[in-house]
Amino acid sequence: MSPLIIPVMGICCGLLAIFGGTFVKPWLAYRHRRMELEASMIAEKAAQYAAQTERLEQRVRVLERIVTDRGMDLSDEIERLRDERPLN
Repeated sequence: MSPLIIPVMGICCGLLAIFGGTFVKPWLAYRHRRMELEASMIAEKAAQYAAQTERLEQRVRVLERIVTDRGMDLSDEIERLRDERPLN
């Protein structure tokens, strides 16, 4: 092996460390921050969808209560009796 390989490898490792600290580390920090922001946006959207789903479920419960309420049938029967003509 050549005696120059050891200093050349040392210089290459040093340059690699400088390059990593100068370019790669900030890039990784940027990617990490970007992922955090995307995660918070996704969490916010999920919360909005959950709230909307809850509102829709409440509305469906109200509609089910209206449809299955005995008072609805009773009012329909009363209206039907009003519409019938007297037999005279």
